Amino acid sequence: MAIARLSGGPLDGQVVPLDPAAGDSYIVPYGEGQLVYQRVGEPVHEGAADGPTEVAFVYVESTEDIVSGDESEPGDLSQPW
Repeated sequence: MAIARLSGGPLDGQVVPLDPAAGDSYIVPYGEGQLVYQRVGEPVHEGAADGPTEVAFVYVESTEDIVSGDESEPGDLSQPW
């Protein structure tokens, strides 16, 4: 099993399972749009005894504007705090 290590964007620092058929882009749904991450460098930890293979991906773009959770409108009851 391989994992994708995401860098930058809203998913910075996340580690997710990587489909063996994944290409040079990792596209994930996010809100109303999608986030696009691009593969960089070579896979690491490819040996049998050094853990799962890791592939680094860096944030490239979002197909929609990204709004953080702290930008809610006053009186917005959708936030639990």
